[in-house]
Amino acid sequence: MAALPDGALAVSERDSGTIRMVSAGGAVSELGRIEGVVSGGESGLHGLAVLDDDERRWLYAYHGAADDNRVVRMPLTESTDGWRLGTAETVFAGIPRADTHNGGRIAFGPDGMLYVTTGDAQNVEAAQDPAQLGGKILRLTADGEPAAGNPFGTAVYSLGHRNVQGITWTSDGAMWASEFGQNTWDELNRIVAGGNYGWPEVEGRAGDGGFVDPVAVWPTAQASPSGIAAVGQTVFMTGLRGERLWAIDVSGAEAEGEPVVVLDGYGRLRDAVATGDGSLWVLTNNTDGRGDPREGDDLLLRVPLGPLE
Repeated sequence: MAALPDGALAVSERDSGTIRMVSAGGAVSELGRIEGVVSGGESGLHGLAVLDDDERRWLYAYHGAADDNRVVRMPLTESTDGWRLGTAETVFAGIPRADTHNGGRIAFGPDGMLYVTTGDAQNVEAAQDPAQLGGKILRLTADGEPAAGNPFGTAVYSLGHRNVQGITWTSDGAMWASEFGQNTWDELNRIVAGGNYGWPEVEGRAGDGGFVDPVAVWPTAQASPSGIAAVGQTVFMTGLRGERLWAIDVSGAEAEGEPVVVLDGYGRLRDAVATGDGSLWVLTNNTDGRGDPREGDDLLLRVPLGPLE
C-alpha cells in the first residue's frame, strides 16, 4: 500500500498487475494496470511509493518482468473525476528474480532517496557479494541512479539479506526492516549504511562483530513478517504465517521490552501504513490461492492506536 495525499490508498495486486485505489470513505476503484508485469511464484507487482517533485506527483512500483525485477514510475494526476495513472517508465532494472525471495518493498526515506529491497532470488551466495544486487537494500535517487554517499560507491546500501519484506523510519530517522528467516528466526533489523546482516552465514543473532544482529527475532511460526510501519518510536510489523500485528518499542538502542501482539484474529496480515491521525491501515492477505481461502474478500482494517501495555 501507499498513501495518497487526500487520505486515499493505492493497493497493488501481485498477480494481475492492477493497482486499486481505496478512497478515504472506503470505496474501491481501479487506478490502473501496469504493463509488463509478469507474475509467477512470489513475483509480480509488489511495493508502491509516492513522490511529489517540483513538477508533478509520481507513483513508483516494484514488479517482476520477464527476466528481472525492476522499479518503474508513473505520473499520478488528480482531476475532477478522480486520480489518473500515466504510462510507466523504467527507473531501475536488472534485479534478479526467481519463484521466491524477490524482495519488493520500496519507500522514500527522510533523505529523499528511494530505498529498494531485493531478495537473494534463491542464489544465497549473492547476499554476501556487494557487487551483486540480490539480497540487498539499495539506495537510489528518484531517477534511479546510485545515491551519493552510498558505502560501496554503487546502488548497494546494505547487504547480507535473505528477503526483506518491509522498510520504515522511526521519528528519530532510524531505518528499520523486517526480514523472512529460513527455518528458525524472523528478524527486525535496524539498517545502517554498509551493514552486513549475515545471510546466509547467520539466521537470527550471531553475536559476531562482523555482522549486525537483529533488534528482535521471532520463531517463523509466530511472524513470517511482511510490511511494517512506524509511529514515533514504535514499529508495527505485520505477520503472514503468524497472523498477528506486532508492536515493538525501539526507543532505546535495542528493543525496549518484549514485542507486543496488538491485533490478531484476521488471518494473514500483509501490510501496514500509518495514517498520521493516530491509527494504522492494515491489509489482510488470505485469498491468495494458497490453501483454502477464508470466506469473503480480503479486508483493509483501520486500527486505532493507544499506549502499549
